[in-house]
Amino acid sequence: MKGYVANTDIDWFRFLAEIDHPEEVNFWQPSGRHAFRAISPNEPFFFKLKSPYNAIGGFGTFVRHSILPEWLAWESFGIHNGTPTFEHMKMRVRKYRGLRADDRLSLNVGCIMIANPVFFSKDMWIHQPRDWKRAIVQGKTYDLTAGEGQRIWTECMERAQGKGLRSEWAGEMVARYGDESTVRHRLGQGSFRVLVTDAYERTCAITTEHSLPVLEAAHIRPYAKGGAHEVSNGLLLRSDVHRLFDKGYMTIAEDHRIEVSQRLRDEFQNGKAYYPYHGQSLVLPRNTANHPDPQQLEFHRNGIYLG
Repeated sequence: MKGYVANTDIDWFRFLAEIDHPEEVNFWQPSGRHAFRAISPNEPFFFKLKSPYNAIGGFGTFVRHSILPEWLAWESFGIHNGTPTFEHMKMRVRKYRGLRADDRLSLNVGCIMIANPVFFSKDMWIHQPRDWKRAIVQGKTYDLTAGEGQRIWTECMERAQGKGLRSEWAGEMVARYGDESTVRHRLGQGSFRVLVTDAYERTCAITTEHSLPVLEAAHIRPYAKGGAHEVSNGLLLRSDVHRLFDKGYMTIAEDHRIEVSQRLRDEFQNGKAYYPYHGQSLVLPRNTANHPDPQQLEFHRNGIYLG
């Protein structure tokens, strides 16, 4: 198993450490140009505080990387971007990129999504890898079964079971990483939105609309009714279509055909903009693993669709 030790901004770290056990955070990169491929999903990601601290302050599970407009990163993760406001985040992005704070350009940022982050108190910090070089700018990948990688990983596990963390939180982390088998992490709401958006290649699954500001990640089975934050329980939909789907005026048949309820016409004497989609095929992700779960579609048809 590999892990990635990432140079971490102390202000980002301190802000998020004050939040009570966030389920996810966005370790954003200001450049927004290069994909992050240093480790695979479900592998550990370590927060190494820069000089003069030179310590591992915590860790989490790497979910995925995506390059997003900064506004979408904020809408997806909010304060879990490590700043109190969107304006503050924009200011920091521009500072790192050498732009004026009032620059009105819409910029992209790299988003490294981290699930189940743990932030240690200062007395629990772990000494950085002994072979760490000052010239390392972003981070370094380590083998967690030998050498310094094994040391920091073992110490993180010991801290995760320590006095400073809730027992159930520590127990979950130990269960997740207790052996070398891969354990699927639970996505948070922000990661769910980003992963669904990317799975559908930023295209509405019903209308094929590509304008990103009006596209939303919809749950097939609502989260409030037991639906999970999983891509297979999601559809990328234009905002108005999302509302109709959630209200039961649209659904998806077993063969991925779109159905539009007659109730839309009966109740509102309209719907002409939506009935042309009736009977058309849903736009599906290229990766079949991300296709809608048939059981969740059935739940929507039987429990939400108005028919």
